Amino acid sequence: MSYAVIGSGFAGLASSIELAKEGHSVHLIEKNNQLGGRARQFEENGFKFDMGPSWYWMPGVIENFFRRSGFTTSDFFELKKLNPAFQIIFNHDTPLKVPNNWNNLLSLFESIEVGAADKLQQFMKEAEYKYDVGINKLVYQPGLSITELLKPELIKGIFKLQVFSSFSSHVRKFFKDPRLIALMEFPILFLGAMPSETPALYSLMNYAGLKLGTYYPMGGFTKVIEGLHEVAKSFGVEIHTNSAASGLNIAAQKIDQVNCNGKPIKVQGVIGTADYHHIEQTLIPKKFRNYTESYWDKKVIAPSSLLFYLGVNKKVPKLEHHSLFFDEDFDKHAHELYKDKQWPSKPLFYVCCPSKTDPSIAPEGCDNLFVLMPLAAGLDDSEEKRSEYFHTLMSRLEKFTGMPIRDHLCYKKSYCISDFKADYNAYKGNAYGLANTLFQTANLKPKLKSKKIKNLFFAGQLTVPGPGVPPSIISGQVAAQELMKTLNH
Repeated sequence: MSYAVIGSGFAGLASSIELAKEGHSVHLIEKNNQLGGRARQFEENGFKFDMGPSWYWMPGVIENFFRRSGFTTSDFFELKKLNPAFQIIFNHDTPLKVPNNWNNLLSLFESIEVGAADKLQQFMKEAEYKYDVGINKLVYQPGLSITELLKPELIKGIFKLQVFSSFSSHVRKFFKDPRLIALMEFPILFLGAMPSETPALYSLMNYAGLKLGTYYPMGGFTKVIEGLHEVAKSFGVEIHTNSAASGLNIAAQKIDQVNCNGKPIKVQGVIGTADYHHIEQTLIPKKFRNYTESYWDKKVIAPSSLLFYLGVNKKVPKLEHHSLFFDEDFDKHAHELYKDKQWPSKPLFYVCCPSKTDPSIAPEGCDNLFVLMPLAAGLDDSEEKRSEYFHTLMSRLEKFTGMPIRDHLCYKKSYCISDFKADYNAYKGNAYGLANTLFQTANLKPKLKSKKIKNLFFAGQLTVPGPGVPPSIISGQVAAQELMKTLNH
């Protein structure tokens, strides 16, 4: 059979590999000039900048996907465990460095709050259970029927999974110190929704980051994309870059042709891993769409981001590979992000300095910085706004590092909502897809299967299981399996 996969991010590459290794002919269609979607990399003045993902969590999920195809991640890149895993700056004098060693982490918690080491042990025991059930069972469900959730191990553990209690209140049952609370809540703020509206199930993220560890693929995240690309090529996937899908021909409730750069590609099935909303609203006639515009408008969208890619002509002191600036009010930024949907008054932000770990991505004696400020999706961004926030963030970064970084910039590029729309057709310019709220978890997300076109499936961050690199890989794998299952019946 011949299939088309639209979009070449993690979900698209995973779908293509899953289909091709079963002997099918696969066309991978990508509108941009390189593969990877948000995980592209660009090079300027000797600096190599990963454009999107920078946190390598859940290494087992990524490893398992490569192994399914007869490879291993080490065939393509070297993984390095970071120590410290990251640091959080609450005040500029004493950053909180999060160690990659479990016993050291327990000691850190205890030094901040008496009894917190025991509490962290208990918290992680619960989180490990959620990770085991969530990552090994729940996320591989296609979310098509409630019966998927009626499996004995899921029913038995429904209360332990804490799908119906809030992440925010869950964390506060264990910890009182605001620094520990912020440390536990940060993955939620940066990747989803208000911690008060996110199910406590997602404490599995804390288990992934703090217990399993934070890693970095040497050479950058593009090495993961390059690895998946090599696997896809080994199975004969035909790759079309600079090729936007411009239309789908539908006959008898099936797609029989994908138009790509004005040329028809005959197909027996399609997986859309580009932006779900874009595919529905621009490639599919109204009568065949799963959802209306008003449906999408009511969805809680995860943040977009204001990003700066900076080349600095000297080394920047005090930065670690990952530095989180929580030197302003966490709750206020979260409220402006998710409730008021406005540009933040005193933003939190994140700085990645991968050249601390990897000398290959910056010229000798230089540092490569990626600065990210979470921002409500759907806002208007302008050069004036970008410039204003650049100076706001840099003033705080310079205060912390004790170095006039702006005087040492030899490269600077900004990236924001309008760029996410232009490059990825991202709905409302989102960076992370759909927020993981209670009413947007598992079967309550937009469906992976088209309800009206028999051979169309979706994958990626706007459907199950959700945003992030490992979930996107899983999404592509599951969509491909479901498409093949449907067509083999």
